Formats: sequence, C-alpha cells, structure tokens
Amino acid sequence: MYTYLFIYYLIQFCGHSWIFTNMTIRFLSFGKDSLADTFYSIGFVMCLCQSLSILELLHILVGIEKNCFLPRFLQITERIIILFVISSQEEVQGKYIVCVLFFLWNLLDVVRYTYCMLSVTGTYYEALTWLNYTLWIPVYPLSILAKAFAIYESLPYFESFGTYSTKLPFPVALSICFPYILKMYLAMLFV
Repeated sequence: MYTYLFIYYLIQFCGHSWIFTNMTIRFLSFGKDSLADTFYSIGFVMCLCQSLSILELLHILVGIEKNCFLPRFLQITERIIILFVISSQEEVQGKYIVCVLFFLWNLLDVVRYTYCMLSVTGTYYEALTWLNYTLWIPVYPLSILAKAFAIYESLPYFESFGTYSTKLPFPVALSICFPYILKMYLAMLFV
C-alpha cells in the first residue's frame, strides 16, 4: 500500500507542479496577457488532477489514508463543481479569476502532495511540515473568495444562455434554473 500511495502522491505532485510551473513561467514571460488563456493552457491537466483526487476518498474509506472523510469530500466536491462551472462556459474560462483560483489551488497542492509523498517514505522536513500545516490558513480563505468570484462571474452567462436549466415534465411541473442553484451554492460557500 505504501508503494501505491507514494506513486499516487507522486503523480499528483507532478501534475500540480507542472500546472504551477507552467502558470508561473507563462506569467513571467507574457505578463497579464497570460492570465486570459490560463484555462486553455492548463485546463485539461487541472481537470485530470482534480478528477484523480476522487481516489483520495476511496483511500480514506478503505483505510489506507488517515484523514477525515467529510472535509476531504467537501474540498474535492467544491473543486469539481467549480471546474464544471468554468469548463462549461467558454466565456468564463478567459477570466482572470480562473488564473488566480488555479494558482491558489496548486500552491496548496504542490506543498500538500510533496509532504504526503515524503511522509509515506518516513521522511520529514520541519520547514515542509510547517508549511503544510500553516500555508492553508491564509490561502484557503483567498481560494474561497476566488471560487465565489468565479461563480459570480459565470452567473450572467448561465442566465443568458440557459445552460443546464430545464423544465421537468407534467407530473412534477418543476423548472430547474441552474443560476439559482449556483446562487445557493454561493451562499453556502460563506457558511
């Protein structure tokens, strides 16, 4: 199991490191121009890494990882919902907030997966341990604000195009308006 966990953490570390490095180099090379096409350059790998993180829930359920299920479930679900919102509206993909959000997520994940990968081998560094347990304190609230802003930025597009809004047939006669669901989710983010 230790070998499997090490390989899993290594794959996640490589994916998030690639994203983080790509974003940083693009920003240093192209400046503000790189922010608008962040999703186009790293979106696939970001979706792949976040989809792969669903395995962490199985790790917890099976017992090979010693984390609490509910916080991990909420974090993974939030990220997948936000990626779904961003990837489903092309107009949102070019927003600057997407770059900020991805930068914050990957900053946390590069540190976390490095720490987890090394801890599986029994290697601990004080600085990395400290960073793993304290970096989230300023970054996590910023990422929640970035998520909220990304949802807020996407609302006009979902409202005008009617994407994912539907009317159920006669016996139920219920309309599901996706922007209202996003607004409820937006309210829950701050709770």
